[in-house]
Amino acid sequence: MMVEAGRFGMADRVLGQLSLADGLAASDETIFDLVSKELDWAPIRTLLGQRSGPGSGNTSYPAEALVRCLLLGVWHGLSDPALEAQIRDRLSFRRFAGFSLSDRTPDHSTLWRFREELTRERLIDKVFEEINRQLETKGLIVKRGTLVDATFLQARGRPPKQPKKGHQGPAKPS
Repeated sequence: MMVEAGRFGMADRVLGQLSLADGLAASDETIFDLVSKELDWAPIRTLLGQRSGPGSGNTSYPAEALVRCLLLGVWHGLSDPALEAQIRDRLSFRRFAGFSLSDRTPDHSTLWRFREELTRERLIDKVFEEINRQLETKGLIVKRGTLVDATFLQARGRPPKQPKKGHQGPAKPS
């Protein structure tokens, strides 16, 4: 595993270095691959800033990879332990989050701590608003469902800015 030094001295893992095994395990393009290509991740990375903290310790996961994991959890209604298992198990989840087959993936406590950090710093809403803004601009909406039927649909028109009366807004990560 390779690491690169973060601004504060702690190193971030370098993810997604594909191996022969990754090439052999490649599958058809999924909706996550399409969404990943459609989103401009630079503004999201800017919002997140440098996340590696000072001091020694284990290398941390890149913030973008953890945000991608949180998105998968929200889109599929997964608890952190269930999300941990699915990222480890599903090729489409690994690929969307940027993990090769040989990369270690975050455990449920890492995902929880990252979400809590973003919440404390009042960044989580800003990050998800930016993602939703970009998806809306592209005419894409997220239909939240189960692990099997969560899909992205091409919107017929622009979704309303304000939810209709009695409509529950988008789910916030827990």
